[in-house]
Amino acid sequence: MVELTQSTRFAIFAQIMSAEKATAIVLRLVDFSESSSVVTFFTREYGKLGALAKGAYRHKGPFDSALDLLTCCRIVFLRKSSGGLDLLTEAKLEHRFRPAAHNLGSLYAGYYLAELLLGLTDEYDPHPELFDVAATVLEALSKNDNAMAEVLFFELNALRLLGHMPSFENCVECGKVIAPKKRIAFSQLAGGVLCAGCRPGKRHVVSLSGEALEALKDLARGNIEDVRNKEIERNVRGELRGVLNHTISHLLGRKPKMQDQLRFLDSD
Repeated sequence: MVELTQSTRFAIFAQIMSAEKATAIVLRLVDFSESSSVVTFFTREYGKLGALAKGAYRHKGPFDSALDLLTCCRIVFLRKSSGGLDLLTEAKLEHRFRPAAHNLGSLYAGYYLAELLLGLTDEYDPHPELFDVAATVLEALSKNDNAMAEVLFFELNALRLLGHMPSFENCVECGKVIAPKKRIAFSQLAGGVLCAGCRPGKRHVVSLSGEALEALKDLARGNIEDVRNKEIERNVRGELRGVLNHTISHLLGRKPKMQDQLRFLDSD
């Protein structure tokens, strides 16, 4: 029986797997061995995927120092036909996530973004528009200190693009248009505002100010420049964070680990 060399075995292995190329954001790295790592990416073309990066920690390896948390890179990987990890063969750095020195808000905002992408997306379920939003926000976090606006923009776009956007205009139960008033009932479980007729008997309902609801409407339909330039009073910001924190925790089935660190975003 002829014994195959390691290079021959790898060549045969590569032939039964398809090589794919993608633009990716690094979401998580876990040590696999002294020189290798398991990397979770969010890619524009394929969505979330996990890949084994052999030799990831070797000097002058095939990954060109591209595998740092939240870097944007071009990757080549061998996709397994069924189950298991894909095999990363190449990674080329495009953008590195480097928030300004001592800017904890931007740093924690980036980590929070990665946690949401890990928890809210499924493997091989592509969302190219969400990838573009994430890349835009990460680049902005490296350049400016308005981390609160970037996080709000990302959260609301993620909810919209993944089909989880709460109803801010119509009663989530009966569809009735909610008229502007001082306080409006918002149901975390039902996923939106409630009219006076549908409010009784509902659990996990909070009372939102009219100002907070209008801010949510504006932010949900605005572009990033609108969000960055919008002045929101401190008490209203607290209401927005309460609604979004509970909404996202409900979707994940747990409280995000980085959620408590979002207090660094509000420095006023």
